[in-house]
Amino acid sequence: MPHKVLVIGAGPAGTACAATLHRLGHHVTVVDKATFPRDKCCGDGLTTNALRVLDELGFDPTTVPDFQPCDDVLVRSPNGRDISLPLPQQQGLFAAIAPREQLDHALVTMCRDRGITIHEGCAFISLPRNDADAVVAEIEGLGNLDVDFVVAADGMWSPVRKSLGLSTPGYLGEWHAFRQYVSNVTGSAARTLHVWFDDDLLPGYAWSFPLPGNRANVGFGILRTSDKSVQFMNDTWRDLLTRPHVVEALGPHFSPVGRHTAWPIPARIDSAVRSSGRVLFVGDAVCATDTLTGEGIGQALETGIAAAQAIHSGSDSASVRRLYSNALDATLLADHRMSVALGKMLASPRITRWVLALVNTNNWTRKNFVRWMFEDEARAVILTPRRWHRQFLKRPGAFQQ
Repeated sequence: MPHKVLVIGAGPAGTACAATLHRLGHHVTVVDKATFPRDKCCGDGLTTNALRVLDELGFDPTTVPDFQPCDDVLVRSPNGRDISLPLPQQQGLFAAIAPREQLDHALVTMCRDRGITIHEGCAFISLPRNDADAVVAEIEGLGNLDVDFVVAADGMWSPVRKSLGLSTPGYLGEWHAFRQYVSNVTGSAARTLHVWFDDDLLPGYAWSFPLPGNRANVGFGILRTSDKSVQFMNDTWRDLLTRPHVVEALGPHFSPVGRHTAWPIPARIDSAVRSSGRVLFVGDAVCATDTLTGEGIGQALETGIAAAQAIHSGSDSASVRRLYSNALDATLLADHRMSVALGKMLASPRITRWVLALVNTNNWTRKNFVRWMFEDEARAVILTPRRWHRQFLKRPGAFQQ
């Protein structure tokens, strides 16, 4: 029987959920407090996994004006050595950059074009009812909506979670990141994706992701620890664009565009609240970001689809919650634990240098490491035999012509 579902939040998690529910025959309404297009502070990078999921959703990358495929990756070791990691070519896309202002708008447009109702500028207010039998959501400008399920795709500080008394006081996420768009990029960063593992950022990193028109998205992400204070983050940001290797990559005449932005990143899928009554949390609201890289778009898409499939397959609210939680465990939990373990190892500059030296041993190690780094395969695939397959690290990328 078709369900009435309200999705709160129209980012990648919410739109992926809405598109999947609509395809499965359910009645979907999406609301978002913002009006699109709107910017979202992000590194804008799309991994192989994210691209494949977008492809499976039927998304058209040409609807993103500044969609930038990427084949060349240059990683800098803490010892200053550059390692070239070429991604496969002529086999589909394995990495791309898509400004979130454009990507999210394109996803909203895709849903609308398929007949999904989306209300912009309509903020969530409260949940007057949420129990085993029904859920009612009060939405600004729309009043009370009586639906079968609510999917909260409303970000790290989820107002829906807060309204249910399920938020963690003082929570600031596991990662923190800074981002700046730059123009007049004349160095290698105009065409090459750079990742810099500088000593002081480990187990985090700095990046430069190329965009059309000699532009780039430049920033850094760090794991929030006791020695990474707010002062450290601010000092690092002021220093980042003066580091010689960053200037060399961008070129001597690069120019910042607009203001820089910073944002916290939630990455604790193992302990986050996943559901309550007839509410399912997805994307940043369920803290699904990869704790090794800070990547969250692919995970957001996956959680949105998992929520939709659970609603479709469940017989009641309890079975929907159980199916959804089982799906998150099967899809993300082992990878999260692997990322936590690897992050602890890579906090050491010595170990990071050793790992990257091993990566740089030969063409086979370089080729397969970059595919693993960009989530061509699940992070913990070696430890989860159920995900082994004959095409391991040999599958084509997304959007093949």
